[in-house]
Amino acid sequence: MNLVQPPGSLPDKTLADASLARPRRVRGLVNEVMESLATSIREGVIKPGEKLPTESEIVARFDVSRTVVREAISRLQANRLVETRHGVGTFALAPAQDNGNFRIADVDFATVSDVIALLELRISLETEAAGLAAQRRTAQNLQAMQDMLDAFTAAIEDDSDALPSDFQFHLEVARATGNRHFSDLMNYLGTMIIPRARVNTPNSAPEGRLAYLRRVHGEHESIFSAIHNQDTDAARAAMRTHLSNSKDRLKKSQIEFV
Repeated sequence: MNLVQPPGSLPDKTLADASLARPRRVRGLVNEVMESLATSIREGVIKPGEKLPTESEIVARFDVSRTVVREAISRLQANRLVETRHGVGTFALAPAQDNGNFRIADVDFATVSDVIALLELRISLETEAAGLAAQRRTAQNLQAMQDMLDAFTAAIEDDSDALPSDFQFHLEVARATGNRHFSDLMNYLGTMIIPRARVNTPNSAPEGRLAYLRRVHGEHESIFSAIHNQDTDAARAAMRTHLSNSKDRLKKSQIEFV
């Protein structure tokens, strides 16, 4: 399957030569892959219901890592341009039409204030979800959360912004409530609810990118520990602290939009 080249892109050989001349940044590569696939879907090169190229094919096509491809796919999911069916593949969706129903789209993340407003919604939603998860979590839920904590660690050491594992951790907390409406809403919101999907908080943090992401990871570990110990109040407090800290970090950091 041929994919649409990103606007202003160069022929393959020229791209290969250019890549030797300058460093390739993970964030830029994620945007490059995402925009090319999104353009292919919006222009009908990949039609609704059609399966996207495999992860290996996209890796080879763009000469990027699997981490980059996974983050690009996560962003397409957040924009509701694709859906992933586990064990089957990723399929294109018809670009959404505005029917007046509730939705959160790219335009709703235009400013830092918009991102903060969504964080306030998440504080209400996910604080209660964490409390319910502490009461109802199963061994399978705990393992899924632990897997995402491990994936987060691996991603940040690999110079990634760890968006998929960050979002997936929060989704696993929602699933652990045993109430599908929590996880359905989290799935609807997608990875764009993670602030650094829209604003470059890690690189603008005073302590530096790696320390910033490790601090986020530590907050996730506190949430997990409380849920593991079935401490409802501690789980709520840890989630509220985590999301409130995210809001404070947005307010205090020098923000550079993606």
